[in-house]
Amino acid sequence: MKKTTLLLWVLLCTALALPTNAQELFTLKGRVTDGTRGLPGTNVVSTKTKKKTVTDYDGNFELQTYVGDVLEFSFVGYKTEKVKVKNTKPLKVVLNPSQAVLEEVIFLEVAEDKMDMNSPPPSTTQEVMIRGIASGLSITNSPYHQQNSESYAKLEENEFHHVKAQPLSTFSIDVDRAAYSNIRRMINNGQDIPADAVRIEEMINYFNYNYPKPDGDEPFCIDTEVVQTPWNKDTRLVKIGIQGKEIPLENLPASNLVFLLDVSGSMNATNKLPLLKSAFRILVNQLREEDKVSIVVYAGAAGTVLEPTNGSNKSEILNALDKLEAGGSTAGGAGLELAYKLAEEQFIDGGNNRIILATDGDFNVGLSSDSAMEDLITEKRKSGIFFTALGFGMGNYKDSKLETLADKGNGNYAYIDTMQEARKVLGTEFGGTLYTIAKDVKIQVEFNPALVQGYRLIGYENRMLNAEDFQDDTKDAGEIGSGHTVTALYEVVPVGVKTPFLKPVDDLKYSTNIPSGEADANELMLVKVRYKKPDGDRSMLVEQPVANTFKAIEKASADFNFMAGVALFGMQLRDSPFKNDADRAVTLSLAEKGRSNDAEGFRAEFIRLVKAAN
Repeated sequence: MKKTTLLLWVLLCTALALPTNAQELFTLKGRVTDGTRGLPGTNVVSTKTKKKTVTDYDGNFELQTYVGDVLEFSFVGYKTEKVKVKNTKPLKVVLNPSQAVLEEVIFLEVAEDKMDMNSPPPSTTQEVMIRGIASGLSITNSPYHQQNSESYAKLEENEFHHVKAQPLSTFSIDVDRAAYSNIRRMINNGQDIPADAVRIEEMINYFNYNYPKPDGDEPFCIDTEVVQTPWNKDTRLVKIGIQGKEIPLENLPASNLVFLLDVSGSMNATNKLPLLKSAFRILVNQLREEDKVSIVVYAGAAGTVLEPTNGSNKSEILNALDKLEAGGSTAGGAGLELAYKLAEEQFIDGGNNRIILATDGDFNVGLSSDSAMEDLITEKRKSGIFFTALGFGMGNYKDSKLETLADKGNGNYAYIDTMQEARKVLGTEFGGTLYTIAKDVKIQVEFNPALVQGYRLIGYENRMLNAEDFQDDTKDAGEIGSGHTVTALYEVVPVGVKTPFLKPVDDLKYSTNIPSGEADANELMLVKVRYKKPDGDRSMLVEQPVANTFKAIEKASADFNFMAGVALFGMQLRDSPFKNDADRAVTLSLAEKGRSNDAEGFRAEFIRLVKAAN
């Protein structure tokens, strides 16, 4: 009798320890919204069973649970909510932006009743209803704006400097071209163009120019030209052009490539993941037997979908790409860490070791801030692994994040808006995009105070360096790829010219404007370039003086006319005071004169964009 009582007591205790109806697990369906749209990538966790899932692109979810369970809903930027399951009917939950509600977690017991899953969500500017089976429970939410919006780093346009006070101008080269294709996308869509999206040096460097090819062992050569500024008759426009040595594709070293692909819910648009897949097919079709590719994807978490595979096995690589689908939140930091780990494990000494990130830049899980990403990639670049960032999409495109990653990761950055751009970046310019011939390339220009009163570097605002950084080999700078051209334009004010752009300064007591020799008196400026070999740690120096001769823009090269037109268009888009009231007719005239040999039609396309832009 005692044994029977004891057994019943144990069974009773066991039953009481189990949750109510725990043996009646069912699949709960539901949807999470922010009041206007579904929230893809929302984490849904049972606080009792610890089962979890993530909402799909429309905010829908399914989870094994039971009546009486408590589910926790969390999404970055929104207040975490706990909702008690009252029956088996579909569940609808509305999350509130974290800045608009109280700090503590709100526990919500949802009333029992029938829920209409097809009913429209409440307005975000009115009372937000968090409904389970019925709409009987609510909290008030303040108005808020759509959080997914494009972002661009703030740019303060370079101004004119007095040579007497600042004779040296130092900056890192930039072969990124993302700004131009992004601007093209906005013009074609009839959008207003944010001034901070206009990086003039990237617009100029989007185009290839006919510079002299380097001889001997030097990885590049320097070409200069001076003309009268087409938008200001009182100044001179100086071109500094760098032409990288082009290495035939068959002579490129073996590549260890890690594709780091964003497959989060925000990539579920035709101009994102589908375009990404098509673009990477172009790259894959150029791989060789000695190349190898790995694929890492990230959404709510990061994972490897293709282990290192030889470039000759294209079908396996392409099959892995074709199977990718978008959904979930965006754990960009975890993806980066996994991609670097895989690249380091497969590192090829003397080879081309590179991570290629493709994303809209909308990181919202883990390391998501620019500073956190910058710290990670700055540390990882010491491994000798280079970096390429490819941007896709619109609406929530995060240009500022991708630019940061490319700048700090020994890399380059492009924006792919069409298959034409994909063919350009990953097809015709495959070598330049993916193989670095010189890294940490810096330019320092010394102006002759006997001839130059002031100067302004056009563009490169986020690439400026201190004068002492030029000889500091620990300072990071830009990279030049195989066959790449890099161009910088200076607008200079000759001595004796009055201009409103230069404010008066006192003469210096302890310096002189007298050049050291007759040869120096005929030099407008001295261009110095420092660079390292791709696997080197010590920089080398190249110098080239610029003679004090100039010509009218009409007699300048076709390339110079065209790049001046591109620079002027950039200033017009930014509404720069330095455009000196030059109108679009001047821009179009320069571009038409510079159209020249335009086999690919990119210069003609630019002319159409100038005509179409608001």
